[in-house]
Amino acid sequence: MSERIYNVLFLCTGNSARSILAEAILNRVGNGRFRAFSAGSQPKGAVHPATLRLLEAMNHDTGFARSKSWEEFSGPDAPTLDFVFTVCDSAAAESCPIWPGQPMSAHWGVPDPAAAEGTEAEKNLAFADAYRMLSNRIAVFTSLPLASIDRLTLQKRLDAIGGDVAKAG
Repeated sequence: MSERIYNVLFLCTGNSARSILAEAILNRVGNGRFRAFSAGSQPKGAVHPATLRLLEAMNHDTGFARSKSWEEFSGPDAPTLDFVFTVCDSAAAESCPIWPGQPMSAHWGVPDPAAAEGTEAEKNLAFADAYRMLSNRIAVFTSLPLASIDRLTLQKRLDAIGGDVAKAG
C-alpha cells in the first residue's frame, strides 16, 4: 500500500514571494509525501523577480511559479487540502474561505522580503532569510509523525513551528 500524500496550501496576500518559496521548498523536501500549492488573497499577478532568481540559484524548477488567487482552492474542483499555512501576517488576519475537508491550519509568519529596502545585496539577503526560515519550518513539519499523532497534539506542534508559543502551550 502506498503512503498517503498530504496536500498543503501556503497563503500570503500577494502570492509573489513567501508562499511561492514555501511551495517550492515543500515540493522538493516532501519526498513525494506532500504536494504543495500556494495562493494569495490579493495576488499580485506575477511572481517577484527576486523570488525566481533565488529559486533558480537554489536549483528549483520555477515552471510551477505563478501568482494566483486562493479562490482556486475553495471550489469543488480544487484538491482536498490537509493543511493550510499562512506565511504573512496580513493573510492570517483575513477571513479565509471555507476550505473543503476542514484542513488543519497554522500561522507561520515570515517577514516580507519584497518589502525589504536598501542595497540590492540587502534585498537579496531578505529573500535568502525568508527561504531559510521557511526551509527550517518545513523540515520540522515534514518530520512530524502525521499518521500516528492526534489532531490536538498535531495542532499544538503546527502552532509551535510558527513560533506561536501562546497557542502551542
